[in-house]
Amino acid sequence: MTMAWIQLIAGGSLIVIGIMTMCVAVIGVYRFHYVLNRMHASAMADSLGILFVILGLMILSGFRFGTLKLALVIAFFWLAGPVSSHMIGKLEVLINENLKEDCEVTEDGDF
Repeated sequence: MTMAWIQLIAGGSLIVIGIMTMCVAVIGVYRFHYVLNRMHASAMADSLGILFVILGLMILSGFRFGTLKLALVIAFFWLAGPVSSHMIGKLEVLINENLKEDCEVTEDGDF
C-alpha cells in the first residue's frame, strides 16, 4: 500500500514539474523579442518538460512493455528536438536581414 503511494507521489510530482517547466517556457516564448531567444525557450520546454512528464507517466504506469515505449519516445524527442531547433535557427540566420544588428553573425551565415 505504501509503495503505491510513493509511486503516485513520485510520478505526480514529476508530471507537475514537467508542466511547470512548459508553462515557464511558454512565458519565455511570449516575453522574448528575438526569434533565436524564443526558439531557445521552446527547446527547453521540448527537452525538459516532456522528459519530466513522460518519466512521471513511466513511474505511474509501472514497469511494463508500455514503459519501454515511453522511453523510446523520450529518446526520439531528445534526438529530434535539437536537430529541428538547429535547423530553425539556421533558417532564421539566413533569411533575417536585421539579425546582424542584434547578434554577431559571420558573413557566410554560420554560427
